[in-house]
Amino acid sequence: MIKCVIWDLDNTLLAGTYLESPDQRLCADPDAARALAELAGRGILHAIASRNPPEAAACAATLTGHAFAAARLGWGKKSAAVAGILGELGLSAGEAAFVDDDPLERGEVGRALPEVLVLAPEDLAEAIGWPEFSPPVITPEARRRGDMYASRRVRQEEAAAFGGSADEFLRYCRTEVRIAEATEADLPRLHELSFRTHQFNSVGVPVGAEIFARLAGGPQGPSRVVTVRLSDKFGDDGLVGGCVITVSGGTWHVPLLMMSCRALGRGVIGALLAWIRRAASLADASEVVVTCVITDRNVPLRIALTGAGFRADMAAKITLPDWAQSGEHARVAAYHAAPGQPELPHWVVEVP
Repeated sequence: MIKCVIWDLDNTLLAGTYLESPDQRLCADPDAARALAELAGRGILHAIASRNPPEAAACAATLTGHAFAAARLGWGKKSAAVAGILGELGLSAGEAAFVDDDPLERGEVGRALPEVLVLAPEDLAEAIGWPEFSPPVITPEARRRGDMYASRRVRQEEAAAFGGSADEFLRYCRTEVRIAEATEADLPRLHELSFRTHQFNSVGVPVGAEIFARLAGGPQGPSRVVTVRLSDKFGDDGLVGGCVITVSGGTWHVPLLMMSCRALGRGVIGALLAWIRRAASLADASEVVVTCVITDRNVPLRIALTGAGFRADMAAKITLPDWAQSGEHARVAAYHAAPGQPELPHWVVEVP
C-alpha cells in the first residue's frame, strides 16, 4: 500500500512556477488537486519535495486546502528530500510515491530510491485506480490522517523546545491512553491497522474484520480483542493499536500485537505491554507470552518488548493461529514476560 504521495510543486501540483509568479497569481493544477483530494479521502498522506523557498509549502497548502504531513524545500537532490520525508514520517520507501513533471528528477529519485513509486503527473489519472492506492477499508481515522500528522508536526516542534524529560512532556501534553475491549464498531479499524502497520506488528499479515469478530469473546471468554486509543492536547488520534489475547490454562498468549507508528515515542506501546502484564497478574496467570514473527520491519516492536521486560526464546516451537500464517516459512520468537505486576503509567485509562 502507498501511504504517502510526495509532490513536486512547479508545473506538477501547481499550475505554473512559484518563483516566476512574484505576485502569487498561482493556482493548483486542477487534475493534481483532484487526485490529491481523492487520495486524501482514502487516508493517504501528502508531502512536498520541491526546489523552492520554504514559504512555497504554505502557498500550496492554501491553494489546495490540504494540510501536508511534511515538506522539504531547498535546492539539494530530490532523493535526499524524499528520504528525509520518509524518515520524518516513519515510512519505508515502498510505501511512498513521488510525482514530478521533470523526467530528470524522476530518474534521480528512481535510481537513489528504487522502491519508491515514481510517477509523472499524467500518470495520476490511471494510478489512483491501482491497487496500491486502494485500501480495502477506509475508516474515519484514515480520513483524518492528514490533520493528525499536521498535529504531529506541531507536537514535535514543541517537544524539541521543551526543557524537561520525555515523561514530563507527556504529562504536559495531557496524554491519555484508553484501553478497552473491542466493540463491533472497532472491527473495521482493527482490520485497517492489521494491513497498515509494519514496525509494530507481531504477525505482519492482514487480519480480516470477521476474524476479529470471532476472536472477540469478551473478558471471560477464551480470547479477547483489546483496543488502544490515544489523545492529547494537540488532538485525538483515535484507535491507534490493539492486541489479541488467548488464555490457555494459566498462560496468557498474545498472538497479535499492533500499533500505529503515530504512537511512536508517546508512551503507548509500553503502556499496552504494562497493561497486559498487569491484567494477567490480576487474573492469576502464571505466564504471559507474546509471539512475534521476525521480519525486517518489526525491529522497533521487538526492541519495545525487550524494554518492557519480555525476553525472547528463539528456540521455542510455536504454532501460529491459522489467521496469523502467511504461507511462507518464517522465524517466530516467543517473548516471555518477566514476573511481577508493573505499575501503569499515569496516562493510562482502563475502560471497563
